[in-house]
Amino acid sequence: MSAISVGQAAILGVVEGVTEFLPVSSTGHLKITEGLMNIPVDDQSVVGFSAVIQVGAIAAVLVYFFKDIKRIISAWGRGLVNKEERYHHDYKFAWWVIAATVPIVLVGLAAKPLIDGALGSLWVVGGSLIVGSGVMWAADQMGRHKRGEDDTSFKDAMLVGCSQILALLFPGFSRSGATMSTALILDLDRVAATRLSFFLGIPALTGAGIYELKDALGAGVGAAPLAVGTIVSFVVAYASIAWLLKFVAKHSFNAFVIYRIVIGLALFGLLATGTINA
Repeated sequence: MSAISVGQAAILGVVEGVTEFLPVSSTGHLKITEGLMNIPVDDQSVVGFSAVIQVGAIAAVLVYFFKDIKRIISAWGRGLVNKEERYHHDYKFAWWVIAATVPIVLVGLAAKPLIDGALGSLWVVGGSLIVGSGVMWAADQMGRHKRGEDDTSFKDAMLVGCSQILALLFPGFSRSGATMSTALILDLDRVAATRLSFFLGIPALTGAGIYELKDALGAGVGAAPLAVGTIVSFVVAYASIAWLLKFVAKHSFNAFVIYRIVIGLALFGLLATGTINA
C-alpha cells in the first residue's frame, strides 16, 4: 500500500500549487493537511513526496516566465564565450542566482536529519507562521519600494538567497515570505521582490525535488500518487503565480500577514486539543 493515496495526492497537489509561491508557507500547509488526513508528517516517504510535488510548481514558474528565463540563459551562454557580453545585467543575474543557491544547498545537506526530525514538528510550523508574519509586516513597512528588478545587485541576490535558509530550518516561516521580506527590506518594490523570489526558488526547489525522489519512491509512495500530485501542483501553481503578480502590484502584504496569524493560532488549537498529531 502506498503511504499516500491518489485522492490524497490530488488534495496535497492543490495545497502545494496554491501555497508554494504565496508567502504563507507551502511546507506548513502541506504538513497541516497531512496531519488532518492522518498521514504521518515525519514519514520519510511523505517528506520526499512533499519535496517532489514542488517540482510541479517549479515547472509552472518555468512555463510562466519562459521568455524571461530564455533571455537570461541566452545572455549567460553568450557571456561564457564573449567577454563583452559579461557586462549585461542578465548574464550577471544568472551567476547571482547560482551563487545565491549555494548556501541553502550546503545548509540543507548538513542539517537534513534535524530538518526531517525535530524541526518538522507542527508546533514549530505554527510558531514559524506567526513569527514570520511579524517579519513580513515589518519588512513591508520598512521598505521604501523604490527599486525595480533592473536595480538588483549581487548583494541583493545573496541576501535574499540566504534568507531561504530560514524557511528550510523553520517550516512555516515560508520560503516566499522570507525572500520577499528580505527583498522589501532592501527597498525593492513588491513586484520586483516577488519576481526575484520566483527566480531564486527555481534551482533550490528543483534540486530538493530531485534529491528526495528516491526516498518518495523507495520508501512507500507509489508512482501514480507522485504523478497526480505533481501535475495538479503544476496547474494550480500556474494560476497562483498569475494571481499573485497582479495582487502585489496594487496591494500590501497585510492580507497574508493576517492569514498566517490566523492559521498559526488555529494550528496551535488543533494541536492542543489533540485533533492532529505534532
